[in-house]
Order: sequence, then C-alpha cells, then structure tokens
Amino acid sequence: MVAAAAAVEGGLGGGVEEGVGESSSPPRDAAPVPAGPGGSGGGGGARDICGQVLERLIADGYAEASDSEFRDKLVAHFGRLPHSYQLDINVEKAADVLVHQNVLAEAKDPDRRPAFHVRFLRIEDVDQAYDSDATEEGDDDGDDLSVRQDTQYNHIHEIVFSTIDKPKLLSQLSALLSDIGLNIREAHVFSTHDGYSLDVFVVDGWPIEDTDGLNKALEASILRNEGSWSGSSHSSAAERTLLFQVKGGEWEIDKRLLKMGGMIASGSCGDLYHGTYLGEDVAVKVLRAEHLNKNVWNEFTQEVYILREVQHTNVVRFIGACTKPPQFCIITEYMSGGSLYDFVHKQHNVLNLTTILKFAVDVCRGMCYLHERGIIHRDLKTANLLMDKDHVVKVADFGVARIQDQGGIMTAETGTYRWMAPEIPYDTMTPLQAAVGVRQGLRPGLPKKAHPKLLDLMQRCWEADPSKRPAFPDILAELEDLLSHVQGASGKTVQDPANDSNKKRLTPPAHT
Repeated sequence: MVAAAAAVEGGLGGGVEEGVGESSSPPRDAAPVPAGPGGSGGGGGARDICGQVLERLIADGYAEASDSEFRDKLVAHFGRLPHSYQLDINVEKAADVLVHQNVLAEAKDPDRRPAFHVRFLRIEDVDQAYDSDATEEGDDDGDDLSVRQDTQYNHIHEIVFSTIDKPKLLSQLSALLSDIGLNIREAHVFSTHDGYSLDVFVVDGWPIEDTDGLNKALEASILRNEGSWSGSSHSSAAERTLLFQVKGGEWEIDKRLLKMGGMIASGSCGDLYHGTYLGEDVAVKVLRAEHLNKNVWNEFTQEVYILREVQHTNVVRFIGACTKPPQFCIITEYMSGGSLYDFVHKQHNVLNLTTILKFAVDVCRGMCYLHERGIIHRDLKTANLLMDKDHVVKVADFGVARIQDQGGIMTAETGTYRWMAPEIPYDTMTPLQAAVGVRQGLRPGLPKKAHPKLLDLMQRCWEADPSKRPAFPDILAELEDLLSHVQGASGKTVQDPANDSNKKRLTPPAHT
C-alpha cells in the first residue's frame, strides 16, 4: 500500500499538518460581515455577494426576499461562514443560499441532526451551480476548493448537510453516502464561526431522478448509525458511562497502582498523559466521559482488542486498560521520543537518507507483523508512528484498525476517505477534497534530490490499481537492500537521528 510514502513523509515530503485531526474545514479567522445592497461587501472593493444575492432573489420573485427583516438575516448568514463561502456562491443560483439557511436552521434542533436537503441536478445545473461568478483574480478561497470530474453526468443529486462540527465528521458523512451506494463527485465544505458545518456534496450512484427515495435512504442510514450524530443526549456523564461497560480480562489494570502525570497531548475525544504503573513509565490514553458515544466506544474497544493480541519490537507495547467507570483508559509503554511527525515538523530535525531508511524499515517490520495477523491499520501516518528513547520507531494508535477474515474481507465498515490509499493530504484542500482528487489521479510532487530507487518505490506504492502496489514484505526487502547499499557506500552505520551530523541535508546526492 502506501507504507513507504507514509514512513518517509516526514523526511521527504513534509509541510502538511498531518498531526491535526479531521474536520469539515480548517480553523479560520472570522470573516468580515458582508454589507447589504449598496455596501462594500465582505469580499472588499466592488464585490458584494450578499447584496447581489438579495437583488437576484427579489428579481426571481422570492417573496421572503422582500421582507424587511430578510436582509439582516442574509447578512447574518454570510457573517457566520468563512470568506471562501462567498467565493463559492454563484449569484445566478442565489436560491441555493436559501437552502443553506434552512438546513443550518434545522441543525439547531438536536433531534434533526444531521439536517439535510436533497435535490436532483440537471446537466446545466451541475455545470453552473458551482462555477461562481464571484471569483476575482487574487482572491484566496482557502481550503474550500471544489474537486471536479470531467466525466459524463448521469443522474446527479446534490445533498446539503449541517450538524455540529467535529473531528472525523467528513469521514462519517462520506461513509454515510457510501453506505447507500453514492459516489462523491464534488465536495464543498465549510465551518461556521459558531460551530456548525455546512457540507455540500454532488453525488451519483442513485439510479433515477428520485429525491424522495434518496431522502428515505439517507434517513435509514442515519438511523443505523444513531448516536454518532446529534450529540443530543441530556443524560449525565455518569449515566452515559454505564452504557459502555464491558467485562474486563487479565489486562484490566488496578487503578490504585496507576499514577497520573502531566498531559502530553489532547484529542477530540480524549487526552494522553504521562504516568507510571508498577514503577514503569507509561502513556495513558483517557477517554472523556462527556464525549462517549457508540463510535468512540467502538474505537476504544477495538484498540484494546488488537493491542492485547500483538507483541513486536516495532509495535507499541500494550500494558493494560481500564474498562470500568468512571474513567476509561488504555495504558501502553511510554515512547519518550514522541511521534515521528513532531520529531520532524516541530523539533525541526532534518533527516539524512540513512536515517529515513532506518525509520521506514522499522515501520515496515511492524506492518509486516500486523498484516501476517490480518490486522489492517487504516491510519498509517507519521503522527501515529512513535519513537522510544533509542529512536526505534513503533506503529501506534489502533482505534480505526480492523481485522480481515480469511477471505480478505474487512470485518467492519470500509470505504471512508480517511484511510483510502493513497491518503496523502494537500495543504490547499480539506481531507475529503484531497481524497476525491487522489481518486482522479492527483499525486504529490516528488523531491528532486531523493534517491531514485526510493522515488520509484514511492510511486509504486500509490499506484491507482491496488494489485500493482508492492506488499509490505516486498517493500521491506527493497528498503533493507537500499539501506545496506547506502551504508556500504558511505562506510557508516546508522547514527543517532537527533545528532547534529544528521542535520546537514535532507538526503545525499542521488546515486545508482
């Protein structure tokens, strides 16, 4: 798969905020509130999308647009959304803004989340709906770029979603659409400044012009995943934790012997602490009770189940877990070197080729071990690759990992964009948009000074046809051979990657 690319990303193709969790769109500064008719507008200068939309709605005969309070509501709507939303609006399709307003309003009701609206798109609508006439040279539409497919349209629908914005929301929405057989052709995703999402998908896969049937299919899919959407439960944290108790095993820790230290990191659903257990330094991953839901609990139990079954030098070592309220946690060995992502991007270590290959070999050995046991990680990236005090790299974070059955079929849901290979994110796109682009052949640029054999391996790892990608044992063999060749040519063994002698350049000059 993409192991080689993922393992060496920190040394060869960095610059991407890989350590940041997924959300509808990256955080933005508050957009300026657009003026009404005759004003200067939120985009500056002569551009006044809010005013143009209002004038178009009035011209098209929408009675509500003539209401004295409507203008203020329209200004407030544009003010909630980032500037890139204004760039995305086509004034000729001004009625779309009314749809967006209504869906966002529905999303305020916890029992209606995710709120959504479905409509059938004719060919001319698809061609015009997102070709905004508001774009001007020099305008920056940030991460809300649309990704287009130049293929023939056939029964296209548009689905607008809104719910409470949160990490992994796009993965949930894309899985929801995949669940009923839809393919995403375009994605336009925004986060309001008060914590809601506005996600517009152009999809195919629904075989007929049938918005009612598609509405019912979406409602059924949402019900199948009830508990992960609305966040509408008003029960106490203590009451919710009672729903998620499981019978412990020999891996259940004695909490009296666990001593918590300082926080190392904070995530969307939990926090990571440094601690000690039976005199050993440990890392403690603690779930926040107030964020418990079916999906979070499934990830927690899945990670415990997998970690207790594996033991390898290049896989983080499991010590135990606490599966009884009021605190749920997973305890693993303490990796004092931190993540490979932080080592490269935050500590600004520049790695030479020998060290890059050494790290990549560590990762491949761990992944070979996991694949031999039918474990598919599904989120392999430098943020989930940890180093011990000796700079041995180990695979960690099995919250979204799955186990294959003997026929090679995943035992749980598949197809979410978050883990589809190859999942190289791009800094001008949201994760979902990047994934759609990758499906269309988008690939990152290649570093000019990297070793040609490593570049060849990277390109084979992101082949569009999975059957053409090398398996991990093949990747490992190639990396070990290249590492031996490079060490032999230099006459040196692998040095401490934190040593200053390793910070001279990214890679040595290319050679055969």
